[in-house]
Amino acid sequence: MAENQNSTRMTRAAAKRKAPVTDENPVRKKRVVLGELPNNSNVVAPLIPIQERETQKPKSTLIAAKKQTKNAPIPPVPILPQTVDFESGSSDPQMCGPYVADICAYLREMEGKLKQRPLHDYIEKVQSDLTPNMRGVLVDWLVEVAEEYKLVSDTLYLTVSYVDRFLSAKPINRQRLQLVGVSAMLIASKYEEISPPKVEDFVYITDNTFTRQDVVSMEADILLALQFELGCPTIKTFLRRFTRVAQEDFNESLLQIEFLCCYLSELSLLDYSCVKFLPSMLAASAVFLARFIIRPKQHPWNQMLEEYTKYKASDLQQPVGIIHDLYLSRRGNSLEAVRNKYKQHKFKCVATMPVSPELPLAFFEDVIIREKA
Repeated sequence: MAENQNSTRMTRAAAKRKAPVTDENPVRKKRVVLGELPNNSNVVAPLIPIQERETQKPKSTLIAAKKQTKNAPIPPVPILPQTVDFESGSSDPQMCGPYVADICAYLREMEGKLKQRPLHDYIEKVQSDLTPNMRGVLVDWLVEVAEEYKLVSDTLYLTVSYVDRFLSAKPINRQRLQLVGVSAMLIASKYEEISPPKVEDFVYITDNTFTRQDVVSMEADILLALQFELGCPTIKTFLRRFTRVAQEDFNESLLQIEFLCCYLSELSLLDYSCVKFLPSMLAASAVFLARFIIRPKQHPWNQMLEEYTKYKASDLQQPVGIIHDLYLSRRGNSLEAVRNKYKQHKFKCVATMPVSPELPLAFFEDVIIREKA
């Protein structure tokens, strides 16, 4: 009796395996990891674990296959077509060569929108208890916080942008300025970082001056003031593209000019007078001054840089002068975090590079007119 039942079950199981796939008898798909998906996603096939595949093949077949593959010539690796970035001469597909002109035009349009820009005189018009020096001290401290938690530079730039935009809309007292800074960095970390620091980390870094609820409440206030417009372009956004172009004739010191541009850009974050300049202009100014510092006898601007940054040398005279003063500690000489950061060997010690105390006025002439003349 038991044998009959077993044979009946086996017969039914065999019948199910042989039964055609219909709407009434659908094949259930297994949940699998992405790496195990077959090439043809529309073909329903049982997925066999890698360890079981060889055990299901006859041993003689495996031996023959190994002998065949051992003596077989290695096929050539196919060469994939590369996308050339005509703006910077790069073949890196991540630089989005075919779309770079449209991307740059969109970013330039976006950075000029009023809702993406802080007021250039918000300390005079909106804030009654803050000074430009207080803002500089806050930004300098935020640089240290970003270093402490190993945040990417984009997070730092976004943080300063959020702080300036928030202070352009809401007056606060000086006792809460640090709270604005850490809450803005919390938002920027969530936007940029893979593993952002927790609220408790930002409470700890303020030496528990503020509570967790203080940080969360200020985070909500900042988001409402910014109307959740968080994706604004920063100096770093444009610096990536401009640095590629600036390196075209600096083959012997690519890292040096890249780190120097980053250093000069972060210095510009410290100075309140730089708030009035567009991020793209500050990025172009950092490139201008970096090239001057590395090669003081060569004109730092050229027609290619003018074409791709959309700025003439004469347009950059004022921001370059401010960043030059910051580099020489004529401005913000008490703010040391950025300077100490770029004195490190991993940044090629670019903060210690000598520079002429004066900028030749001839360097701010129109490059195209001067070349034609």
